[in-house]
Order: sequence, then C-alpha cells, then structure tokens
Amino acid sequence: MSSQQEEKGIYIFGAFQTEEETPIGKIEIEGVERDIFVIKYKDAGIAACEAPMKIYHPNRKNLMMHQQAVSMIMEEKEAVIPISFGNVFHSKKDVQALMEKLYPQFEKLFPEIRGKVELGLKVIGKKEWLESIVKENTKISEISASVNGKSKAAGYYDRIKLGGAAQEVFSSLQQRMKEDLFLPLSEKADASKVNDPTGEKMLLNASFLVDKENEGKFDQLVNDLHEKWKGKLDFQYSGPWPAYNFVNIRLKVEEAG
Repeated sequence: MSSQQEEKGIYIFGAFQTEEETPIGKIEIEGVERDIFVIKYKDAGIAACEAPMKIYHPNRKNLMMHQQAVSMIMEEKEAVIPISFGNVFHSKKDVQALMEKLYPQFEKLFPEIRGKVELGLKVIGKKEWLESIVKENTKISEISASVNGKSKAAGYYDRIKLGGAAQEVFSSLQQRMKEDLFLPLSEKADASKVNDPTGEKMLLNASFLVDKENEGKFDQLVNDLHEKWKGKLDFQYSGPWPAYNFVNIRLKVEEAG
C-alpha cells in the first residue's frame, strides 16, 4: 500500500451551533468504526471523523454512511447545516480555516434554520391515469388519427406535433400539482421550493422547511392529500433532513487552502 493511500484525512459531515465539543457517536468508513468528533470555531461546530485521504465515490454504501452520520447529528444538535458528500481535509487546522471563512454565513443561517427540518415530496403519476388523461385530450386524438395509416416519412411532422401536444398535457398536469398540492403545503411551511423532476412521470418534486413543532400537522396534510389522490398519484414523502435545499453552502476541499 502506498503512502498516498495510507494518508489520513478529516472527513466532515455537517455544521451546527454549539458551545460543546462532546463526541457525536461512531460511524463505519472503509470497514473501520470511527469516532465522530466536533471541531469548534467560536460558537460553531463541525462533525467530523478521521478517514483515509481519498476521493469517495457516491455509491450506495458511501452515501448511506454519510446520511447515517448526518441523521445522528440531527438527533443531537439544533440548526444543522448540511455539508455535501465526500469532503475530506488534510487536518483539523484546515477545517478550522474553512470554518473561519464560512462563519459569517453560519452566523446568518443558524437562526434561520434552528428548530426546523426539511421534508421532501415527490409526486409520480400512475401510468393508467396518465394514459387516460392523454386519451381524453381532443388535440392528441386528432393528431393520432392523422398519423394512422401514413408512412413513417409522411407522418414525421404529425409525430412531432403529437410529442408537443403530449408535453403540453404533462406541463398542465405539473401546473395543476403546484396549485393542488404544493401551494396548500407551502402555506404550512416556513419555506418551500419546487425542484426539477427526476423522472419522466414525476409531476412534482418539492422541498419544505418546517418547524419541528409543526411537523405532525404537516404530515397529516400530506396524508390527507394522498388519500384524495391515491388512485391517480404515488407520493414519495421523505425526511426529516437538514435544510439541504435551503442552504447555499456547498463545500469544496480546495476552499480550505
């Protein structure tokens, strides 16, 4: 094994407001159980552990390790600022240098996210329902009829029109989900955000910043909406997470230099 492979670094998970340096717990990285400790700067702390100095690939095992550590931090600390996956620094001193640089942002963010969690909702249209919506569309029916019986070359522009008409239907459904699902949920949240869809049948991909005290009421509203739409839509409801979609900090190793 080369000296480069053996070099130890400091892997960081998340920042939070704290006056203590109490260890968080243990996490397994590269088959070794490691202590998660706290590196302090003023009233800010970063949860970190010793780990091999290397590039960490975002495979399932590594991502689960990172998320498990973040979940442990959230159980222990308030106002958790998430740090993106795979950041390893050479030393604790490098991490403190980064914290000094980022502290003005931390100072602003801590009160904004204290006592709040992020909840995610992805809404996917059920195949049968989407197909029924498309079939009921008069414009699509007319173009489909004109394509039938034509050769592939002759029906080329009709097929382009058909694709455009289907996209219009899908866009209108996405807008309807914003009005019927996103808006009522956003009224119960401290902040909300529509993200880009991650699948061709996804009609809504939203994140909500919710006060922990209101999490139960928010959950109930999601359940009520799901009950109303369960024959047509699948809900993927996730969280609680730290405020990934409401914090602009995305750390890079070179920032510590």
